[in-house]
Amino acid sequence: MKKTIDYYFAPQSPWAYLGHARLAAVAAAAHATIRVLPTDFGRVFAASGGLPLSKRAPQRQAYRLVELARFRDFLKLPLNLEPRYFPVAADDAARLIIAADLHDGAEAAMRLSAAVFAAVWVQQRNIADARTLADLLQECSLPSERLLQSREPSVQHQFDANTDAASASGVFGAPSYCVGGEIFWGQDRLDFLQRKLQCD
Repeated sequence: MKKTIDYYFAPQSPWAYLGHARLAAVAAAAHATIRVLPTDFGRVFAASGGLPLSKRAPQRQAYRLVELARFRDFLKLPLNLEPRYFPVAADDAARLIIAADLHDGAEAAMRLSAAVFAAVWVQQRNIADARTLADLLQECSLPSERLLQSREPSVQHQFDANTDAASASGVFGAPSYCVGGEIFWGQDRLDFLQRKLQCD
């Protein structure tokens, strides 16, 4: 039986960016399928008691930057700790990834997600801007009509369904990887996810 990873994330999450390529590699090695599930973590936080970054205590915000720098250097990935466009509204990017998933499949959605992460954390582009999203589609060789399709009610319905599923599964932070009802929260849990896939 083929294994499935439910991948809950926010398109503006630096932690999802840091784990994205490794998640794809772990899944490929285990012959696992990834379900690409952009999620509204504003709603998830409201249900789970989490706080958006701007409302967290100053010492937590400061330590977040320390940890981002540590993982950036350890993983040897480019990352601007305080990019020009962050915080940034990411719902439009989430819906675009969902539209790509619905029309082009999970592989295309993963590729577009990687481009969105890089746009925020490497290239310092504004993913709340429709022009940026259109450019990212072109750079990923995906049809331009996905932008219009991302505004259709069916896509919003899927975005809401992803969020409801995240909350129902006990997810409280991004990224979260779920296999067989077990949650692995954070890119620093990918080793445990890999072991889970190898054991099942």
